Amino acid sequence: MIGPVTRRLMLLDTASLYFRAYFGVPDTVRAPDGTPVNAVRGLLDFIARLVQDHQPDSLVACMDADWRPQWRVDLIPSYKAHRVAEEVEGGPDEEETPDTLSPQVPVIESVLDAVGIARVGAAGYEADDVIGTLTARASGPVDIVTGDRDLYQLVDDRRGVRVLYPLKGVGTLQAVDESLLREKYGVDGAHYADLALLRGDPSDGLPGVPGVGEKTAAKLLAAHGDLAGIVAAAQDPASKLTPAQRKRLLEASSYLEVAPKVVRVASDVPLGSFDAALPREPRDPMTLEVLAEQWGLGGSLQRLLAALAV
Repeated sequence: MIGPVTRRLMLLDTASLYFRAYFGVPDTVRAPDGTPVNAVRGLLDFIARLVQDHQPDSLVACMDADWRPQWRVDLIPSYKAHRVAEEVEGGPDEEETPDTLSPQVPVIESVLDAVGIARVGAAGYEADDVIGTLTARASGPVDIVTGDRDLYQLVDDRRGVRVLYPLKGVGTLQAVDESLLREKYGVDGAHYADLALLRGDPSDGLPGVPGVGEKTAAKLLAAHGDLAGIVAAAQDPASKLTPAQRKRLLEASSYLEVAPKVVRVASDVPLGSFDAALPREPRDPMTLEVLAEQWGLGGSLQRLLAALAV
């Protein structure tokens, strides 16, 4: 069972945030032995700021147990293929990451565990799927903190689900609600995944429908309701699609058949037991003290602990 999830739940797309911290904080920020800890300290400062500014009651650091799940690759082989580091025969795909970031990830995990911030992943699933599942289960409002637009599909004003999207580094956040989505993309949260799969996303290796960009995708959704309506229109010679649109959509029919399962986040991931309640004091102060000294976490850790103690 999940621990208390009352009032406002905050879900962190952890990898997205520590990548941003890594590139937003100079690598001159180092541990006493000279090891860069810019991602570690940047993430701790970011969480401190989030807790201070938004005062969540519960917080979960959602993790990529599998950043490129095989079941998604089986459906669309190009899925995140360009991000794969050197292939290891018989082993899982490793995501290409900067040389000085990879060693910081275990430190981040150890610090979060010692502080007592719930860190949750699930074998065979991405952090997005964990976020989708916890959002579906939440009984109150949810803040999803991510630099990944894919999670806009979870935005739901009725349930109080919004995305806090970092605009610059980890300092300035944009609160994404359905009004902003309609203004910027012409769709609401429930239809964002359809727009995304029609448009495609080179950063995720999703081809999309050739010749259908963001604006065309939004117009098709406005005219036909959802992806199923668009596919039905493509198969109906009497529909108002242009000949070029019909041709493109029919030629992409095999992609459109599998893309929804790839693009839409899972909402039924099996998760183990954890306590999502925001810790007011460190769970393991002795281990935390050792980590703080070894990695020179200094003011970043102190600012996080002060924010949690309020």
